[in-house]
Amino acid sequence: MLSSKTLLSRAIRRKKSKKITGRKIRSKTLNSSPTKSKFPECKEGGGEFGFGLKSSATSSNHGVQPLGNFYLASGTINTRNTGLGNLYILSDELVLDILGLLDATDLGVLATVSKSFYVFANHEPLWRNLVLDSVKDGFLYNRTWKSTYIAAFCSSFDDCNIEISGLRVRDFYSDYLFQSWLCANLEMKHEWLERDNIVRRKGISVEEFVLNFEEPNKPVLLEGCLDNWVAREKWNRDYLIQLCGDVRFSVGPADLKLEEFFLYSDQAREERPLYLFDPTFAEKVPRLGLEYDVPEYFREDLFSVLGKERPNHRWVIIGPSGSGSSFHIDPNSTSAWNAVIKGSKKWVLFPPDVVPPGVHPSPDGAEVACPVSIIEWFMNFYAATKSWKKKPIECICKAGEVIFVPNGWWHLVINLEESIAITQNYVSRRNLLNVLDFLKRPNASMLVSGTKDRVNLYDKFKNAIDASFPGTIDQLAQKAEEKKAEQKKLSFWDSVADSNAGAFKFSF
Repeated sequence: MLSSKTLLSRAIRRKKSKKITGRKIRSKTLNSSPTKSKFPECKEGGGEFGFGLKSSATSSNHGVQPLGNFYLASGTINTRNTGLGNLYILSDELVLDILGLLDATDLGVLATVSKSFYVFANHEPLWRNLVLDSVKDGFLYNRTWKSTYIAAFCSSFDDCNIEISGLRVRDFYSDYLFQSWLCANLEMKHEWLERDNIVRRKGISVEEFVLNFEEPNKPVLLEGCLDNWVAREKWNRDYLIQLCGDVRFSVGPADLKLEEFFLYSDQAREERPLYLFDPTFAEKVPRLGLEYDVPEYFREDLFSVLGKERPNHRWVIIGPSGSGSSFHIDPNSTSAWNAVIKGSKKWVLFPPDVVPPGVHPSPDGAEVACPVSIIEWFMNFYAATKSWKKKPIECICKAGEVIFVPNGWWHLVINLEESIAITQNYVSRRNLLNVLDFLKRPNASMLVSGTKDRVNLYDKFKNAIDASFPGTIDQLAQKAEEKKAEQKKLSFWDSVADSNAGAFKFSF
């Protein structure tokens, strides 16, 4: 049998470029002494602190407990440390990143070395990565990622005899591993859902939308826009499975048939559920593209001048409860609309000048570091927004409703139930100059997305606009300069006059 030292040496020698999709390494890489646990007691349906576990919560966390429980333990040993040997000094994140370089066989061998390695080597995200790295053309999810891998690649095993709950290890304390399990099984708290401060409108004209929301770059929730959509009436599981048949859609790094995806979504209980997010759904199944209409407010889409060379702009989105998108800004400085056909979504939006708590964009905007899961952000950062002067815009967007997401706004979305939606990014005259500025940034090749030609997109787009709408860019630039000059005048007057007091003030 290989020793743990041999296995870890083998892991480190493997290609370092392999993508690890587990929790990011924090700045602190050494385990400190036990501290008071940050995890309150959780009970199904709620508890003293308002935390509740889903009725379908799994118990397969191998007995891992929060580190704070170490204080209440009768013993003085943390199995986590004794089982790792000299590696106990490494953080849990770093241990898992190292194990992420191992293949399935080595993980299986390492799990026999000690109780501690058993817990780490059976961490579900490790096996999820192995499945997604190995199976691009679909897989049949089978209760857990480990059993899914075994069923797909180890047919000699009798999968029916695999005990998916695994062993329970006594006296194993780890905040990191416990939080991963907790985030996968926690219900959304009521206080995370109760704030609803978005402007809602129904039946407004295009002119009102442009004047009150698109030009000032403000979010709005629009009602009644989907009333005539065929999709609103027809799109459910049975209809979509029958219509799409064996067509495969993009689900993370894999391509799945809808039947395979729903098999996964019915069983999976994980921190970051997979999300069906396909930009070519209407090309794959043309009928899908005919069963919805772009709401009248968003029909001016200037990227269409590029024809087939335009960046990806529309997606069908299907996801189970708990799936969604962590904080991001939409690509290429575009604005967007998102229409919920089935289900409901919780939205949290911050304006361009306010970076959400826990989110750390790089100076050039090319990368964003944020909590691994949406639930983790709500647990650790949401409460801080209550005291902010600029509070986020929040709402629950239900079936039949459309949300307008202005360009540059940070937003997070989580499905509160299984949901089906259509979203599109677009460029109108109100946003054209922003998009052009974005496309000609010095590092545009790193920032532009959704197209094969990132380098030349600016020239192609500008030339196409000039050819289709001569003089438009110059007219918009002139109006922008006039508006900027007007704002400077107002700013000067505000600096010397106090309109509320009716008297002058000096602020030298």
